[in-house]
Amino acid sequence: MGGWAIAVHGGAGVDPNLPQQRQEEAKQLLARCLNLGISALRSNLSAIDVVELVVRELETDPLFNSGRGSALTAKGTVEMEASIMDGHGRRCGAVSGLTTVKNPVSLARLVMDKSPHSYLAFSGAEEFARQQGVELVDNEYFITEENVGMLKLAKEANAIVFDYRIPAVGLETCGAVAESPIQMNGLPISVYAPETVGCVVVDSQGRCAAATSTGGLMNKMSGRIGDSPMIGAGTYACNLCGVSCTGEGEAIIRGTLAREVAAVMEYKGLGLQEAVDYVIKERLNEGKAGLIAVSNKGEVACGFNTTGMFRGSTTEDGFMEVGIWE
Repeated sequence: MGGWAIAVHGGAGVDPNLPQQRQEEAKQLLARCLNLGISALRSNLSAIDVVELVVRELETDPLFNSGRGSALTAKGTVEMEASIMDGHGRRCGAVSGLTTVKNPVSLARLVMDKSPHSYLAFSGAEEFARQQGVELVDNEYFITEENVGMLKLAKEANAIVFDYRIPAVGLETCGAVAESPIQMNGLPISVYAPETVGCVVVDSQGRCAAATSTGGLMNKMSGRIGDSPMIGAGTYACNLCGVSCTGEGEAIIRGTLAREVAAVMEYKGLGLQEAVDYVIKERLNEGKAGLIAVSNKGEVACGFNTTGMFRGSTTEDGFMEVGIWE
């Protein structure tokens, strides 16, 4: 075993004009989450416990698009989704369409641990949450003034806006009003930067786990489900590795991106970084995405084909990195 390792992400496809203050806030949050994970791993928490712990922290902070601060649907509400997977036995849990659950990743964990199923959604997931006694809040808790403003811009542009974190001041210099060549299922979108969050961990026993959480797309159709709760697409873990993806959900779903990393390691014998690079290059077609991954050998890797990805990683041997750009 190569020791423990952890990686976190806050989304791929960062606007190049993102203000420096926002960049620093993002890096500080990622570093805080890494340190939280480090402390937990040094206390011998299992990989599955650590990914839940770290993603809960990301859901609680409104900076990224998960939990509080989630993107708004076309109706102005929040519909959140999350998934978690334990590579030890390939156990998994996922949820979608949540409107009152404070920490979606923990409900996904309960689906895995306390139900006979792998995936619950909308009213069924909310009912299960009440049965399990998880913390519930009003939908308004998740909505921020910033997101309300970006939804208004999205509706005025009649578009799905990915990067809803760009401030209203100075919009003329950023991608939110620029012509974009990026398309989703053939339809143009305004800005690419969904800011889903995720965490992957390998513990000192070589057990891998992964978790992903998101509010989805700003101005999305009510009922839309992305890649984040889909096991094998946005999240995957097995005895070889743990993977969490972020980016254009529809492209990630088509490419079963997270599972592909494990598959090429298993069937082609590629190392972790080789597998990540191969999947980003060969499985996205024209889609835009990024991912983080760990291996059972204590390795950590990331890859993306976007302008940037909010990410951080650290290993037991002292390596630590937090970054946004290439």
